[in-house]
Amino acid sequence: MGNKKEKKGTLQKNKALISRFFPYLKKHLGTELIVLLCAATSAACEIILPLIVRVITDNGVENPDGITVKLIVTIAVAYIALRGLDSFASYCQSYWGHKMGTKIENSMREDMFDHLQTLSFSFFDNTKVGQLMSRMTSDLFDVAEWAHHFPEMLLMTAVKFVASFFIFATMDYRFAIAIFVLMPFMIILTKKSRTRMRDTFKAGRHQVGEINARIEDSLLGVRVVRSFTKEKTEKEKFSKGNEKYVEIRNKSHKYMSQFHATVKLIDGVTYICVISMGALLMKEGITSAGDFAASLMLISTLLGSIRTIVDFSEQFSRGITGVERFAEIMDEKPDITDSENAVDIENVQGEIEFRDVCFSYVKGEKQILHNLNLHLKKGENLALVGPSGGGKTTLCNLIPRFYEPESGEIFIDGKNIRDITLRSLRSNIGVVAQDVYLFSGTIYDNLIYGKDGATMDEIIEAAKQAGAHDFISALPDGYNTYIGERGVKLSGGQKQRISIARVFLKNPPILLLDEATSALDNESEKLVQESLERLAKGRTTLTIAHRLTTIRNADEIVVLTENGIAEQGSHAELMQKGGIYSNMYNMYAIV
Repeated sequence: MGNKKEKKGTLQKNKALISRFFPYLKKHLGTELIVLLCAATSAACEIILPLIVRVITDNGVENPDGITVKLIVTIAVAYIALRGLDSFASYCQSYWGHKMGTKIENSMREDMFDHLQTLSFSFFDNTKVGQLMSRMTSDLFDVAEWAHHFPEMLLMTAVKFVASFFIFATMDYRFAIAIFVLMPFMIILTKKSRTRMRDTFKAGRHQVGEINARIEDSLLGVRVVRSFTKEKTEKEKFSKGNEKYVEIRNKSHKYMSQFHATVKLIDGVTYICVISMGALLMKEGITSAGDFAASLMLISTLLGSIRTIVDFSEQFSRGITGVERFAEIMDEKPDITDSENAVDIENVQGEIEFRDVCFSYVKGEKQILHNLNLHLKKGENLALVGPSGGGKTTLCNLIPRFYEPESGEIFIDGKNIRDITLRSLRSNIGVVAQDVYLFSGTIYDNLIYGKDGATMDEIIEAAKQAGAHDFISALPDGYNTYIGERGVKLSGGQKQRISIARVFLKNPPILLLDEATSALDNESEKLVQESLERLAKGRTTLTIAHRLTTIRNADEIVVLTENGIAEQGSHAELMQKGGIYSNMYNMYAIV
C-alpha cells in the first residue's frame, strides 16, 4: 500500500513539474514539431533495413537466381537514399533541438533572475549565493538537454515499437508476443534504481551549490584568509564539502551501474529467447530464414531504442530535478510588495515620521525596535548614535522598505510608505553605507548606475561634488579605468567617494548615511566628510555615526539603545545634559 502511494505521489509530482515547465516549451511548439517530424523520419528509415534483409534472405534461400545485379543495385541505391534522408533528418533534429533547448534555458534563466530581483532581503539573508548560481547554470543546462531530447526519444521509440509490431505481425505473431512480454520486466526491474538516481541527483545538485558557495566565500575573502594564514583551514573546509560530493556521486554511480547492468541482462535474455524460438520455428518450417533474420535485426533496433530510453532515464532524472529546483525558487514569494492601491509619490519634500514602529528579524524573537516614534522635518539632518545592536541600521533599512515593520507605520510627507510603489519610494532615497559595493567594471560603469542616460558632463560634475574627479583623472584610463571585482583596485576612501558621486547623480531628496566614514583613515575621512556635507545640503538626512565628531553640526541627535530612544536633542543640549551621549562623546571624540 505504501509503495502504491509513493508511486502515485511521484507521478503526481512529476506531472506537476512538467506542467510548470510546459509554458516554456509551448513558446517553441513550431520548432518542436519540426524536431519531432525529423525524429519520426529518422526512426522510420531505421526500420527499413530489416525489411531489405528479409527480402534478400528469402530470395537467396528460395530462389538464388532471382538475386540479380540490377536488384542489388536498386536496393543499394534506395537504401543509400534512405540513409541520406536519415542523416539530414538527424542533423535537423539535433541542430534545431539544441537550439530550442538553449532558448528555453535562456528564458528560464531570465525569469529566475527577474524573480530574484523581487525577493526581499530576508530571502538573501538565509540563502547562499553559490546555491543560486548552481540553480541558474548547471541545473538549467540539464533542463535544456532534457527539454528537447525527451519528446523526440519518446516519439522515436513509439514509431519503432508500432512499426516493429506490425512487421512482426506480418511475419509471425509469436515473435511479437515474446518481445512484448519480456519488455515490461525491464521497466519493473529498473524502477527502484531510477528512483534512487533521482534522489542522488538532487542531493548532488545541492552539494554543487554548497561547493560553489564555499569557493565564492573563500575567494572573495582571500585577503582575510591570507592575513590570518588560514589557507589550510579553507582547504580543509573545501575538501570536506568536496568529499561529501564525491560520496553522493559514488552513490549515484552505483545506482546507475545497477540500472545499466539490469538492462544488459534483460537484453541478453530477450535475444536468446527470440533466437531459440526462431530456431525452433525454422526447424518446424513455420517461419522462413528471412523472417528470422529480419526478426533479429528488429529486436536489435527495438532493444537499442529501449536502451536509449533507459539511458535517458538518467537525463530525465537530472532534468526533472532541475525543474524542481527552478520551481522552488520561483515559488518563493517576496515579503515586501506593492499594495493594491500603491501609487507613485511625486515632489517629495522629505518629511519622515515613525509611529509606534516595532521590528524583529525573526518573528517571535526579541524586538530590535519597540514602539519607536521619531519625526524628521523637511531638510533636517538627524544623527543616530548608540551602542551596537540598538537598531540604528535597522531603522534606516525600514524607510526604503528593505524590511517591513511588524507593527506601526512610517510616513513620508504624510503618506504611508506602504501606499507608495517600491520603485517610486526607493528612487527618492539615496543610501551611502560603510560597506561600499562597486560592481566589476570601470569607474564610468559604476557612476552611470546613479542615473540612466546621464551625460559625461553630469558624471564629471557629480564626481567633482564628491571630491572624486581629481583622483579619477589621475588614473591611467580616467573614468574608463577598470577597478576589479568590488572595486578592489581602489582605496577605501576612493571607493566611498565614487559611491557618493553615484548618489549625487541620483539626486534624491532623502539621504541615509550608514557610518559612511567609520572605516576610513583621517585624511580620507576629511575628504569624504566634506563630500557628504555637500551631498546632504538641502536634503532630509539620517546619519548613523560612529565618530561623533562628524555629527556635531546635526540639527538633532538621537541616542538609540536596546530600550529605544534614550536621549534626543542638539549636540550642545546633550552635552549639557551629561548623559549617555556626553559620556560617549568624551570617550570617543578623539578616536
